[in-house]
Amino acid sequence: MPALRLASSAALALGLLATSNAFAADTTPDGPVKDAYAATVKTLAASGEPPWRPPHRDKLMSKGLAALFARDDLYQDEAGEIGHVGADPFINGQDGEVKNLKVTVTEKPANGRALVSAAFRSFKQPVTVRFRMVEEGGGWRIDDIVNRFEGKDYSVRDELSKPYDCGSFMNKPCKR
Repeated sequence: MPALRLASSAALALGLLATSNAFAADTTPDGPVKDAYAATVKTLAASGEPPWRPPHRDKLMSKGLAALFARDDLYQDEAGEIGHVGADPFINGQDGEVKNLKVTVTEKPANGRALVSAAFRSFKQPVTVRFRMVEEGGGWRIDDIVNRFEGKDYSVRDELSKPYDCGSFMNKPCKR
């Protein structure tokens, strides 16, 4: 009986440790961004889902941004068309790689908000992606992704907030 109790206690301790490690990234603004790039690297290697899709989306993103990505996914399913974001916002392109990643808190947390930058090389070119972070649900979450294209910044949140031509959420069925 004592061996069973010891085994149960050890299993419980390992479970608690795994749970605390799973949420450890939420305690700093750069944690979710680092987790997102870990998922991105796996996706680029054709293994796993990108950060804006389940199972990552709800853990890494604010409720508002997660809902916008979910709506974009629904539109794509219903319309059979590309949604408002036609490229991977984490690599700022349709194709790429993540080499020499450096994630930095560039604007220290204040009033539940922070700014984080991810700098890396993709096909030997420097890429920087900025993340607006928000404290939500007891941890830090990605609230917006800001990319640069042709010398101009654009907000992924703003792109995803635009109306769609059709979709169940628009009360206008899509014709597939």
